[in-house]
Amino acid sequence: MEKLTFMGIIPARYGSTRFPGKPLARLSGKYVIQRVWEQVSSVLDQVAVATDDERIASAVEQFGGRAVMTRSDHRSGTDRCWEAYVNLGCKEDVVINIQGDEPFIHPEQLRAIMQCFESPDADIATLVRPFDPQRPVEELLNPNHVKVVVDSRKNARYFSRSVIPYVRGVEQSQWPSSTQYYTHIGMYAYRASVLEQITRLSPSPLELAESLEQLRWLENGFSIRTAVSDLDTVGIDTPEDLCRAEQYLKSLES
Repeated sequence: MEKLTFMGIIPARYGSTRFPGKPLARLSGKYVIQRVWEQVSSVLDQVAVATDDERIASAVEQFGGRAVMTRSDHRSGTDRCWEAYVNLGCKEDVVINIQGDEPFIHPEQLRAIMQCFESPDADIATLVRPFDPQRPVEELLNPNHVKVVVDSRKNARYFSRSVIPYVRGVEQSQWPSSTQYYTHIGMYAYRASVLEQITRLSPSPLELAESLEQLRWLENGFSIRTAVSDLDTVGIDTPEDLCRAEQYLKSLES
């Protein structure tokens, strides 16, 4: 891994159905996107915010970050990452895609996803979280909480909005204590050569069925290595999430 170089790219759009202008929302005096950038910059020397909005780019430059303009019609953050990588003329071996609404991403999580590339056959890497069997089963059933099946080498075999695996002969309420479930943490890292390839792929049947782009990569034979993290983060999708993030930040500072 020491021979590899890493680049962090944070896709950030201004338009959001549930929370327009989310990257520029204030979280205890700082922009949400600034807090994400600071967390990532504590681990990586090369970090950029990829955006389609001049307001975000201007704000990033004002707080000392690096911004790059990208098209507004990208289907996903993955596609935006590749355009940013090309536009910046980057040469790093691995690109880490960090969501712009995760101001509490842990440095340990970034290091964990980087360590996945100690394996030369890792094309892509992501994070998974063990599901706590003490949590309500309704959280596991929630289709917005994507579940992951991994093999003995921690390669992802499948992602689903359904609960996988199905535990035969056991009441559903007892499933969390019957087997280890993993939920997905939406951060990816890709070898640059692989990133270029996957952005050229057409949507696949499984991807269209589950609305999960990572299934396209699996269907086309790319390996996705996972790292396990049980660290909590507070993502911001709505104004209500921002209020919860304020309380979470206060709890960290107290």
